[in-house]
Amino acid sequence: MKAKLIIRQRVGLPDGDLVEIVVWRVPEPVPPTIHGFKYRLVYIAGGRRVLGYDNERGKGDHKHGPDGEVPFRFISIDELLERFVLEVERMRSGE
Repeated sequence: MKAKLIIRQRVGLPDGDLVEIVVWRVPEPVPPTIHGFKYRLVYIAGGRRVLGYDNERGKGDHKHGPDGEVPFRFISIDELLERFVLEVERMRSGE
């Protein structure tokens, strides 16, 4: 089985900010993860990444945010997308 693109979405927001979501189903987990997905979710504001989730080889599932790079527990793609969208909405609303 080859990697299969599940989602590729890039949205430019009216204020110039950008949201990009890319998710692949992969034939084998990306070490050290144990799930079958490779993903990159990013929110760029003012020309810089202010929020990101990915599972880079060797690092596992992790988040880039105001507190730097921190690991998180991957549950599912649906949960990850929901978490990401809620965080972007909070950031954009100033919470």
